[in-house]
Amino acid sequence: MVRDFKDLRVYEQAFACASEIFRLSTDWPPSERYSMTDQIRRASRSVCANIGEAWFKRDYPKHFSSKLSDALSEASETIVWLDLAAEHGYVSNEVDNFESRYRSIIGGLVKMKVNADKWCHTQNDDK
Repeated sequence: MVRDFKDLRVYEQAFACASEIFRLSTDWPPSERYSMTDQIRRASRSVCANIGEAWFKRDYPKHFSSKLSDALSEASETIVWLDLAAEHGYVSNEVDNFESRYRSIIGGLVKMKVNADKWCHTQNDDK
């Protein structure tokens, strides 16, 4: 049973990816510190933050869906930053793995958004 946003698979997956991206990006060139490194870290962390925010917006289905949309946007932005990192040679084999994982996260978020009534208090207080 899901009792907290930290129990959600999408949150667990997003948190794991953000943590790995942080570790991976510590080796990127200092010249990227304020552009690519900060941006990809911010976007990947924002996926997690928006999932957490959505969880506490469940009293308001439209707000819940909006925060999930924000998480979706940040997940897709993270994919773009990963592609750019690969283009510059900062990641190689990792990019396909991360993209696959972020696509899975996106799928889970879409499923939650489409089924918002199952997550929101107005329909189901058990979730």
